[in-house]
Parts: sequence; structure tokens; C-alpha cells
Amino acid sequence: MPNNTLWIGLVAAVLLCGCALQDDVYTLDHRLSALERRNLELEKQNRDLETLNQDLLQAKESISSKVEGLDQTRRDDELELRGQYAGLAAQVQSLREASQMLSGRLEEMEYLLSQKLEGFEENQLKNQERMDRMATDSAAIQKRMDMIDQYLNLEAAQVKKPAAPAASVVVAAKPASDQALYGEAKKAFDEGDVKAARKGFEQLIADYPQSPHADNAQFWIGETYYREKWYEKAILEYQKVIEKYPSGNKTPAALLKQGLSFLNIGETNNARLVFKELVAKHPSTNEASIAKQKLDAL
Repeated sequence: MPNNTLWIGLVAAVLLCGCALQDDVYTLDHRLSALERRNLELEKQNRDLETLNQDLLQAKESISSKVEGLDQTRRDDELELRGQYAGLAAQVQSLREASQMLSGRLEEMEYLLSQKLEGFEENQLKNQERMDRMATDSAAIQKRMDMIDQYLNLEAAQVKKPAAPAASVVVAAKPASDQALYGEAKKAFDEGDVKAARKGFEQLIADYPQSPHADNAQFWIGETYYREKWYEKAILEYQKVIEKYPSGNKTPAALLKQGLSFLNIGETNNARLVFKELVAKHPSTNEASIAKQKLDAL
């Protein structure tokens, strides 16, 4: 009996232990399943992280490549800008040198022109003094002629002879007419004697300032200097035609020859201004047509 009881107890204990182990196994399986699910989730997260990491690496490489490209572009732009700056600096320096050269040339021309103008003014003063002396001498001669005429008249009255000698003297003393002076001076110019021509034209203007030939005479004075290649003096003489006889028939020709004189001494800008003035003020003249051709060539 006691043995049966012992066995029964052992069996009961075994049964109880079996039930306990079965519960533990179930709990363990449950935990293992949970761990497996957690592991799967972690693996999935790890794969996602790896994928994300790869994407980030690719993005980083792409950004690095773009940054390198931008840096290269920036370096290229800097090189190009430096080259352009160097070219502009060279151009500016060249323009400065050209400006200095032109300034020096202009100062030189101004000096030469001032020297020639001073010489011209001195000659004008000398000519004026000479003309004043001539006028004084002429007045004295005229006075003497009047005295001689009076004396001859008195002598003729005493001997009862006609006063023909006095009349002949008076006729011989009269100056030539403006028409005759102009004709003689123009003939001398056509024959190449510019000094005699200039003297004749100047005498015409001095003796007959209101003559209808005065503007032409002034123009031909400028032409005598132009033919001698004294262009600065010719410019001044042509200017007298333009200022004193603005409505004369030689004003367009004076403007044209003045512009050509400026060209001959290298004053292109002044020549251009004179040609433009000629075209604007006398557009229908032949001189204006020539001036237009010259402007197109400048």
C-alpha cells in the first residue's frame, strides 16, 4: 500500500512536472517567435538603411561631381574674365598713349599756328604801316600836284595857251579802275605769277573796298597762298571771304578750299566741320557735292 501510494505520488509529480515543462516550452516558443519577428523587422530596417545609405552615397557623389563642375566652371570664368580684363587694360593703355600722342600733336600744331599767326600779325602791322606811309606820301604828292596844276594854270593864263599839260598830268595820276585792276591781277594769277596777282588783288580791295569784284579778289588772295602750299595763311584768307562776304558767289568755294586746306595740314576734324557747314548752308552748289564726297571718304 505504501508503495502504491509512493508510485501514485511519483506519477502525480511527473504529471505535474510535465505540465510545467509544457507551459515553459510554450512560453519559450512564443518568445522565439517574437524574437524572429523582431529580427525580421530589424533585418528589413537594416536593408532599408543600407538602401538609404547607398542613395545617400550616390547623392553625395552626384553633389560632389556638380560641385567640382561648378568649381571648374568658376575657374574657367575667372580665367576668361582675367583675360578680358587684361585685354581691356591693354586697350585702355593704348587709348591713353594715343590720347597723349594726339594731345602732343595738337599742342605742336597750336604752337606752330600761333607762331605763324604771330608772323602774319607782324606782317599785317608792317603792311599797315607801309600803307599808312603810302597814304601820307600820296597825300603829299597830291598836294604837290595841286600846286603844280595851279602853277600851270597861272602860266597858261599869262601866255594864253591851253592847259593841256595839266590835264594830261591829272589823267596819268588817276589809279586804274577796279575792273582793270581785277583783270590784270587775274591774268597774272592764270600765268602763275602769284605774287603779282596777290599784290593786284590786295590793291583792288584797298582802293575799291565796295567794288563788286572785292569778294572775288579776296578769294583769289587765298588761292595764291593755297598754290604756294601755305595752307594756314590760305585758311585765314578764305575766312575773310566767309565773314565779309557771306552772300557772295565765292563763299561756297572759300568753304570748300578752307576744308581742303585743313586736310592738307592733317586737321581732319576741322575739315569735317567746314565740309558739314558748306553742305548745310549751300546744299545745292557743286562745292557741296564735292564736300559730301570728302565727308564720305573721311
